[in-house]
Amino acid sequence: MNPWLTIDLPDYENHMCHASVCGLQALNEMMDSQINKYDVKTAMILGIAEVNGLNHINPDKFEKVYGVDINSNYLALCLERYKNLSGIFEPLHIDLTQNVSELPEARLLVADLLLEYIGLNCFLKVVEQVKPEYISCILQINTDESFVFDGSEDVSHPITLYELTKAMFQIHYELNIADERELPDCKKLLQLDYIKA
Repeated sequence: MNPWLTIDLPDYENHMCHASVCGLQALNEMMDSQINKYDVKTAMILGIAEVNGLNHINPDKFEKVYGVDINSNYLALCLERYKNLSGIFEPLHIDLTQNVSELPEARLLVADLLLEYIGLNCFLKVVEQVKPEYISCILQINTDESFVFDGSEDVSHPITLYELTKAMFQIHYELNIADERELPDCKKLLQLDYIKA
């Protein structure tokens, strides 16, 4: 069973907020830039748990924001917490490792702390289906290889900047931004933005 079907969202939030991790705060700040940097009216956020950027969505700017997750409980919590986005936010309960054909098109695709779990080949299939003009990803870089979270290592596919950028170039996306954020305990968040060539 995919571990993200069993991880309780409050447990994940508490882990990410912990002083030794600080991931939630840093990720939320970075997502503000991801969501608002580009002049788009449609966006898709993959793996939309609590750290999801919906608090940065301006209802006057966006016409549609899709939130994709394998865990239906996460999607239900998003609907409950962001009632102000009614009519704009649309949850999509989809396992990206099994089926991407139901994904609609969107001009901006955001994938944070997700590529490591679905794998590069799966992500490329998502990109080909969604056909975004802009793609923004955040990878977690662990220089301390002992870091794991509740069985997530069982489905982990580490991806490097070089591997991702080479693969994106092959499907005609060029690297636009590479921004690194240091975290405690030998961790980094690496933001990589790509634009359709």
